[in-house]
Amino acid sequence: MPDELLERLRRFHDHTFPGVQDRFQHLVDDGQHPSILFIGCSDSRLVPYLLTGTGPGELFMVRNVGAFVPPHDGSAGYHGTAAAIEYAVLQLKVSRIVVCGHSHCGGIRALYEGAPPGAGNLTEWLKLGQDAALPVQISPEALRRTEQRAVVLQLERLMGYPMVREAVEARRLTLHGWHYVIEEGEVHVFDVQTGAFLPASNATHSGTGPYADYDEPILNELDGSYARLHPVCTPPDAA
Repeated sequence: MPDELLERLRRFHDHTFPGVQDRFQHLVDDGQHPSILFIGCSDSRLVPYLLTGTGPGELFMVRNVGAFVPPHDGSAGYHGTAAAIEYAVLQLKVSRIVVCGHSHCGGIRALYEGAPPGAGNLTEWLKLGQDAALPVQISPEALRRTEQRAVVLQLERLMGYPMVREAVEARRLTLHGWHYVIEEGEVHVFDVQTGAFLPASNATHSGTGPYADYDEPILNELDGSYARLHPVCTPPDAA
């Protein structure tokens, strides 16, 4: 049986790489200088290079289930996502951090339905998104709202990283919350002033996150926005 994966590797080497070899050589000689840390879900339908129109050397990427950010707890454990955030901000000096969730996210659905049997690590990991879940029955509306709440929750968590907070307050770094609707090809960007996700096709910016003068958890602002737009769907005791 032909090894399809091997064939793809050979096609890259023989046909794709020659056209971009100079670019990669430049990145080897001068090193990488990405300006964006992209924290995205591992979902195979989320393709950051397609969304952003970027190429090699432009995105420093972290992918995990749900696009979650662990809290900064000061420990020196095996926290791959936390290590990448520190490296991106302290070493690479990125000027933007994007947190990108998406529609039909299996990780978000698992907040309501649970992880598969035997997935102990996944069960633990999903606890990072539990604060985004709502005390309602699962529905398309609840899932969409939870996906967006999860993005905002990660923006708040990022501000718990001392190096992130310092850079944000100094205006050297901006935080961007995105929700990608797969079937529409539309990224909805979070606007901290209105507490809403706006379609990028109509937005005036690529998303805004917390700054030095924000005075309350921005998740509250998102809840307020939903209450105005969906008063029937929003439970009064939502976190």
